[in-house]
Amino acid sequence: MNTFGKVFTLTTFGESHGAAVGGIVDGMPAGITIDMNFIQGELARRRPGQSNITTDRKEDDRVEFLSGVFEGKSTGAPIGFLVHNTNQHSKDYDNIRNIFRPSHADYTYYKKYGIRDHRGGGRASARITISRVVAGALAKLVLSQQGINIYAYTSQVGDIQLENNYQQYDFNLIESNPVRCPSPIKAKQMEELIAQVKREGDTIGGVVSCVIKGCPVGLGEPEFAKLHALLGAAMLSINAAKGFEYGEGFAGVSWRGSQQNDSFLPTGDTLQHSTCNTKTNHSGGIQGGISNGEDIYFRVAFKPVATLLMEQQTVNIEGKATAMNIQGRHDACVLPRAVPIVEAMAAMTILDALLISKTNRL
Repeated sequence: MNTFGKVFTLTTFGESHGAAVGGIVDGMPAGITIDMNFIQGELARRRPGQSNITTDRKEDDRVEFLSGVFEGKSTGAPIGFLVHNTNQHSKDYDNIRNIFRPSHADYTYYKKYGIRDHRGGGRASARITISRVVAGALAKLVLSQQGINIYAYTSQVGDIQLENNYQQYDFNLIESNPVRCPSPIKAKQMEELIAQVKREGDTIGGVVSCVIKGCPVGLGEPEFAKLHALLGAAMLSINAAKGFEYGEGFAGVSWRGSQQNDSFLPTGDTLQHSTCNTKTNHSGGIQGGISNGEDIYFRVAFKPVATLLMEQQTVNIEGKATAMNIQGRHDACVLPRAVPIVEAMAAMTILDALLISKTNRL
């Protein structure tokens, strides 16, 4: 299961310390201008070494397209691409070749396959998300032509969180700070907390929020492919993701139905085939598993990174207790670099649902 999507699909390959990571995108509509500056910009948002609160690994992450693009436009054929790994420090992991790191994929991969690549986590490394960001950038290029835009941002780190509705923030401020938070005051507090945790050799988690604007009515299927289920599956496939909620989510369970129902209002906009909108949007833009034309908003919880720069107790492949000290370059908090990954997965999910919807009606 290395392939995502039904019509717009991504198949990924590569390991953290292998020669390269990459993928094959199929179902990309033909004739789309491939904006390389935009794609590289998306990769720059994900790449390591971009600030003092991220891992020190230095990678240019230059993407090379191998097929499916001619004279700057998509041809409709599969798009093959790769990004070379150039700054691996594999020797940093020699001391854990036969040791299972707590809360990592080491043990489960070894028991499932009988072999594991211990260098930087191998296939389980967050570096594999490069392929998602490239494919997500391609999806964004298509969606932008449909007036669909996606904005993700860090809304919580540890116990520091945004308190207002997303509509109260200026999304233009998201990229103005290394934490990618639209509140400059909260961003500074989050940055200081991450820096403190990093100095201690520890890690911390938080929440990435995402808003999808301009999504048309009718995306998603009524039973097993509900749009929120597709988004949830996409988000929970991201490394370190531990929870997903959309609309009012868990907070809404304490409300009365009379408080949470979204009343319909007439629009009179028959030219756009839209007969109504909602007075409120507690549903998060999805009702009955299908988009209703309002903003789609959701939140993704990320756990603290499992790699700690301090001694931990564990076992080796022989089942014997041992102590371990991890070396290498690691993130103290995944949130800043997870923001573009959340956007990428949302873009691929929405584009796939959009292309599927076009097959449902003549």
